[in-house]
Amino acid sequence: MILSKKFAFVQEGDRERLKLSFGLMALIWIAGYVGHFTPLGEWPALVLYIVGSLSLVLFQGIVRDGWESMFMAGGHFKKSLLWGTAAGALLFIMALFNTHNHYANGGSPMEGMEALLCKDSLRYLFPLLVLAEEFFWRGIMASSLAAYNVNRHIVVLITTLCFALNHFAVAPVAVEERMLMAIMALPLGIAGGYIALGTKNVWGSIVLHMSAMISMLIGMQMNT
Repeated sequence: MILSKKFAFVQEGDRERLKLSFGLMALIWIAGYVGHFTPLGEWPALVLYIVGSLSLVLFQGIVRDGWESMFMAGGHFKKSLLWGTAAGALLFIMALFNTHNHYANGGSPMEGMEALLCKDSLRYLFPLLVLAEEFFWRGIMASSLAAYNVNRHIVVLITTLCFALNHFAVAPVAVEERMLMAIMALPLGIAGGYIALGTKNVWGSIVLHMSAMISMLIGMQMNT
């Protein structure tokens, strides 16, 4: 009774979005776990991740008119871009340095990630992957949790941990590289989460994420 009164202000669209976001995440993780023990590997989970995220965004935006509630319209757009650009520039330099340092210190080649990002697999699709990821974690899930008046630090913690752990379900690479990707996802999730929640706009987080990905691509190509 107390909980029902506390969350009485939550819109039906926010409730639906919260259920769908965690439901899709569960399906992705199940698909990744099952696929790991089949010749298909994690590819079905990755496809479900991208297609499911974008489909959910389009459904909520077009059918439910939820663009603003998902932080994809409105809010402080210019401030979001400013913060995203500043954080992205810093992360760009850090990611470039860390990638170079990894190879310079005799680090093992990240063959799986290089195949995904630098060769044929996702070279031209990574912008779509970035959009799907940011729309899902910082847009759909973070906004729906925020609608329940969950403390913003808790929202950032939940979405960042889920975002990091998700790499174990959808990344068709060795476990060691998945661990590395999960670690790299932490600063992205934290910075992107605070930008999205602080401005009610997800586009700065997208700029941040895109900057980090481009930096990693450049670093890999320079050292291979």
